Amino acid sequence: MSQIRNPQRDYSRPQQFQDTGTGARAAIALPGHLVEGLPALVVSAVALLGLVSGATLYWLPLLAVGPALASVTSGPWGVLRVGLLAVVLSAALGAGSGAAGLHKQVVVLTALIAVTVASSLASALRRRRERLLEAVRSVAEAAQQALLAPVPATVGNFQVAVRYSAAAAEARIGGDLYAVVSTPYGVRLIVGDVRGKGLPAVGTAALVLGIFREAAYDEPDLLDVVGRIERSLARNLGSDDFVTAIVAGYPRPGHLEVVNCGHAPPLLLRAGRVEPVEPASPAPPLGLFPLTGETPSCQVLPFAEGDQLLLYTDGVTEARNHGREFYPLSERVARHLSDDPSHTLDALHADLLSHVGGRLHDDAALLLLRKPPAAG
Repeated sequence: MSQIRNPQRDYSRPQQFQDTGTGARAAIALPGHLVEGLPALVVSAVALLGLVSGATLYWLPLLAVGPALASVTSGPWGVLRVGLLAVVLSAALGAGSGAAGLHKQVVVLTALIAVTVASSLASALRRRRERLLEAVRSVAEAAQQALLAPVPATVGNFQVAVRYSAAAAEARIGGDLYAVVSTPYGVRLIVGDVRGKGLPAVGTAALVLGIFREAAYDEPDLLDVVGRIERSLARNLGSDDFVTAIVAGYPRPGHLEVVNCGHAPPLLLRAGRVEPVEPASPAPPLGLFPLTGETPSCQVLPFAEGDQLLLYTDGVTEARNHGREFYPLSERVARHLSDDPSHTLDALHADLLSHVGGRLHDDAALLLLRKPPAAG
C-alpha cells in the first residue's frame, strides 16, 4: 500500500515574460561514389542515344542534365568535369551536322557552358551550407551532451537504461528531459516533457535539469526538490508554459518515492505484471501550481529486488500507426520485459519505431530503472 505525504507549500509566482525563438530544420543526403558518377553516366547515355537514333541535334540539349545533376551530387570541380564532358561530346556529335545545324549547335554549346557555370556556383553554395549545417550539428551534439548527459548502466544500486528520440532528428535534442543522479539521500531521477517545441522548449528543459541536479543533492525531502524547480520556473516561464514531470527517489531500502506533476503515470513492473502508478492526489504540471492552488503529494511505494519502474513521455503513448491507433505501451513492455533494462528498451524502442512506420512525430523518452537482486 502506498503512503502519501502532501504538506502545504507556498509557491509564489511573479509575472514574467518569455522570449520567443525560432528553429530550423535541414537535411543532407551524402551521396556515395555511384551517385557521384551518375551525371557522367547520364551524359554518356544521351550521347549514345543520339548516335543510335541518328538525330543527334535533337538529343544534344539533354546533355545539360549532366552538369545540373552534378550540382546536387558533386563539388564545383566535379560539376566542371561533367560540363566539360558534355561540351566535348556535343561538339563531337554535332561536327557532322553541316552548315545547316551549325547555328543550333552553337546555341546548344552556349547553353551547356552557361548551365555548367551556374551549376558549379550552385554546388559551391551547397557545399558551404553543408559545412555550416555540420557545424550546427556538432554544436547540437555538444548541447545534448551537456543537457541530456549520458546515463551510466549502473547508478547507485540500480540498473538504468534510457532511450531518447527527438522529433527533429537533425537537431538531436528537443523538449523531453531526463536525469538520474546518486545523492546523499539515495538515487533520484526525473523524467519530464516541456510544453511546446524548438529552442524555447530546449531552454526550459535545460533550466529544469539544472535546478533538479542541484536540488537533488541539497534537499533531504523530495517535495522540496520539486518546490525549488517550481519556484525557478515561476520566475522564468510565461503564463501559458508548463512542464509535466515525474520526480522519484529511493531514500531507503524497499521504498520508492514518486511525485507526479501532471505527467503520464509510470509503470511498475513486478513479477511479470505491469501496474500503472496512478497518483493518489493529482497535481498540476510544474509552473501551474499557483494557478490551481494545488500542491503535489509524495507517494511511497514498496520497491523490492527485481522490481522495475518505467518512466516515459507522451511521445511514446501518443505515437500512432497508419491506422491512427496509439502505441499500447503497457502491452508491449510486458512482451519485451527482461532482466536487462538496456535489452528491454532496445526491443521496446524498435517496436515503437515499427509501430509508427520508422519516424516519430513527437519527442519520445523512455527510462527504465531496475533494482537487481543482491549478490548471493
